[in-house]
Amino acid sequence: MKKIATRDAYGQTLAQLGDENQDIVVLDADLAKSTKTIDFAKKHGDRFFDMGIAEQNMMGTAAGLASVGKIPFASTFAMFATGRAFEQIRNTIAYPKLNVTVAATHAGISVGEDGASHQTVEDISLMRSIPNMTVIVPADAVETAAAVRWSASYNGPVYLRLGRLAVPVLNNEDYEFSFGKAVTCREGSDVTIIATGLMVAVALEAAELLQAEGISAEVLNIHTIKPIDQTGISTSVGKTGCAVTAEEHSIIGGLGSAVAEVLAETNPAPLERVGIQDSFGESGKPDALLEKYGLTAQNIVASAKKAMARKK
Repeated sequence: MKKIATRDAYGQTLAQLGDENQDIVVLDADLAKSTKTIDFAKKHGDRFFDMGIAEQNMMGTAAGLASVGKIPFASTFAMFATGRAFEQIRNTIAYPKLNVTVAATHAGISVGEDGASHQTVEDISLMRSIPNMTVIVPADAVETAAAVRWSASYNGPVYLRLGRLAVPVLNNEDYEFSFGKAVTCREGSDVTIIATGLMVAVALEAAELLQAEGISAEVLNIHTIKPIDQTGISTSVGKTGCAVTAEEHSIIGGLGSAVAEVLAETNPAPLERVGIQDSFGESGKPDALLEKYGLTAQNIVASAKKAMARKK
């Protein structure tokens, strides 16, 4: 299966959008080659702003550009976007509900050798806690391209979480992004696997392993973490009776927490959470880190069996 990093799809789509809409402007914090905003800069240099290693200033500038009718995309590594510039995102972008997309790359532990200082496993938690903020985590390159285009047309703040690692392309080119709606990747009756980002491909692999054991797993791709699809999640778990979440993020405050909130309020059911277990990452090869921290199909399979065993 072909693999493409979501950051690559972001850069390519952004450059195309620059051809189509003269109001789109792009800001970066001295990481254009890594975030792939360099693609936009090469074609539309007059609308590209390298803000240097000054993330807080970049967010404030993006807010100012949005206030006069521009459509800013502000990019840096997820750690620095959400950690270093949290206050500016909160107070200058989200509070006035400005049309800024914070497109943060290198999220999660799959950053690899850069280590814990650059691996954010808290960013979804931070962004979904901010009022007015929308949080989107695409599963592959096709979904990323569609989400970027959607974001450019959306009136309000967006946090778009992207990755460094090349991941399987799951969707066809005719895929349409449906904001706030879960995508049912696979029908099932025994357990619901609810995944986001690069873990969607891993969840589908887990479903195949479960099928080999006679267990029918439904797989949901939650690309929109906020607002989350309460109806889609509740309906699926109502059918299967239990669920597993899978995310490249801390289980505290991310997809696992969001799904737990939905189920607690709408349809209480056994839930197991696969993700980072309240720890920092470390330096290493991406695949080795995903294995060490349990972000594997085998761990999803084990968690699915635990959830099923807890059914009444």
